[in-house]
Amino acid sequence: MAVENQTVKGSCLCGRVTYEVDDLFEYALNCHCSQCRRSTGAAFKPLAGAKAARLAITAGEGEILRYGDDAQNYDAHCRSCGSLLYSLVRDGQYVHVAMGTLLDEPSIKPSMHIFVGSKAPWFEITDALPQFEAFPDRG
Repeated sequence: MAVENQTVKGSCLCGRVTYEVDDLFEYALNCHCSQCRRSTGAAFKPLAGAKAARLAITAGEGEILRYGDDAQNYDAHCRSCGSLLYSLVRDGQYVHVAMGTLLDEPSIKPSMHIFVGSKAPWFEITDALPQFEAFPDRG
């Protein structure tokens, strides 16, 4: 279990952008939506969700390219290497950290697959994690 104020570090591929995030993620999952597939170039995006205030850019703030509809919902990429670092979602309240950019092991692992109805047709989900057609209602 995560300890209060424990953080994990992350970085883009080239190392110009680094971040820290409190290891107090509320959920982790594998997203198969077409947007996540296109932004990562992979079959799905493993992500860990946390309140946006828990993430801090520690280097390279000026190197972040924000791609999205507005200032409260966007994907944050490194301008130099293109790595997707996180997505600001839910009207700016949460970040979905791209788990592949974490340098430290988080206390959470993906517990489900979401948007499986739009998954890549060439990819087969072979684990026993629950599968959902959308983002589950978190109550």
